Amino acid sequence: MSNLNKTLRSLRQIGIVVFAMSVGSTAWALQVPADTSQAVADTLEEEVNVILVQDVPTVPAELLKKRLAGLEKTIPLTYNKSVHGFVDFFTFRKPSYSQKFLERIPMFFPLYERYLEHYGMPDELKYLSIVESSLVPKAVSVASAGGLWQFMPGTGRDMGLYQDEYIDERMDPVKSTDAACRYLRDLYRIFNDWHLALAAYNSGPGTVKRAMRRSGGDSFWTIYDYLPKETRAYVPQFIALNYVMNYANDHGIYAANPQYTIPCDTIHVNSYFCLQKFSKFTSIPLEDLQKMNPCLVTTILPEHTRNFVLRVPTDRFDYFKANRKYIMDSVTVLPTMTPNMLLATAENYTDDTNGSLKKRDWFPFTDSNEQQSVRVVVAANSIVEEGADLEEVIQKKPRKVIHTVKRGEVMDRIAQKYDIDVYDLKAWNRLKSARLTVGQKLVILREASPANKSLAKKESVEKEEVVARKTREYKPRYHTVQQGDTLWNISKRYGGVSVEDLKKLNNIKDETLKAGQKIIVG
Repeated sequence: MSNLNKTLRSLRQIGIVVFAMSVGSTAWALQVPADTSQAVADTLEEEVNVILVQDVPTVPAELLKKRLAGLEKTIPLTYNKSVHGFVDFFTFRKPSYSQKFLERIPMFFPLYERYLEHYGMPDELKYLSIVESSLVPKAVSVASAGGLWQFMPGTGRDMGLYQDEYIDERMDPVKSTDAACRYLRDLYRIFNDWHLALAAYNSGPGTVKRAMRRSGGDSFWTIYDYLPKETRAYVPQFIALNYVMNYANDHGIYAANPQYTIPCDTIHVNSYFCLQKFSKFTSIPLEDLQKMNPCLVTTILPEHTRNFVLRVPTDRFDYFKANRKYIMDSVTVLPTMTPNMLLATAENYTDDTNGSLKKRDWFPFTDSNEQQSVRVVVAANSIVEEGADLEEVIQKKPRKVIHTVKRGEVMDRIAQKYDIDVYDLKAWNRLKSARLTVGQKLVILREASPANKSLAKKESVEKEEVVARKTREYKPRYHTVQQGDTLWNISKRYGGVSVEDLKKLNNIKDETLKAGQKIIVG
């Protein structure tokens, strides 16, 4: 190791090494200018096992092949250029994504593993939910797919996931996981090939069958060129995430704040129900109730509600039970109405395969800032929009920028300036803290835009003209708050306006709304 450090110091002195990062216990990836002589490169390779790259570090191909082969169980983990590109993306270019996935895994993977085992499905399918939703229960795509497993509305209904203006069971982790297992099982029975089943899960079995007819192929890789762009990137992402989630620690990526399930009890609701009032009289924060019941679209349930299972924290259930009459008289439509409530000390749900009842007394509990998360392609904060040629973006290496720290600059401000994550900035520069010094050089990786520059410039000009025109013609639109309305529901109803926008437009500091209140929505 002393020889390695000596070599690195020498290289820095002559300005050859710009960026270095460990990719394991024995392999290193170093960035060397393109004009470095071959003689110097050969010497480097002999002394420290250097991998020459133009822009970013890379996992050595042989190491990646070996590790993928070791991870492979039922579903083939094929190695190719596309898979390698996604591995490098999640380990070096955007390690912050992988960190977020690692933090959410303890919340959902135990649930996935139980259901996959129950249905006799490959355990590695649990990584598919990361590709779909980044493990965000209320994720919604621009195509209206929703939940951890991103069911389209029609497919969700076909799989028994109820949806109306009050409830969307696609967002329920338990029910959607059960539906996803059944749907994947059906797709595998159709194609008898897991890669094709995964492709069909993304784009539909009809799309995959058409690609097979047109290409004459009978595997994902032989019909690859006949599939939609997003589907071509789908299986490589799945394979890459199998690797990354198992070897993240080897690349210096750890879950700083892992999220875990919490104990819960349930109440079976059979009448009108106001979640806001229930929160007030039980002292359970409204956002906690919404996080534990992500399938609730609004904060009310209508009078015709029957057997809705409402999850509440176990540590508040005894209080509710002791004050049930008083609380329920307060949360129903009429104080004189006798609420029809059933209590349960653990969650009960019906197993669709045999109709028996099972218990589960833990439920995924997610961060409140994920309530409005929207999935695009790679992750909740992806670099590309849905429908873009994702593989083209992955294969185009990012542009390296060197930022010189100026007096008064802090890491948060620099990250904001370049629109990057602080975690990524620290990882790229092998920094353990956010402390910076004046004159310090920071490596920043700017992702290549898939769009043509001239087109992007034209669109930018057009957007500026639209903004100017709207400014001249601006007339605010108002919405009168109804019982059960939330900022999230209002933002979804009017589209194009986020919860944060609504807060700024109306000078709202929290998310509390009153019936009859008028708010600006655009």
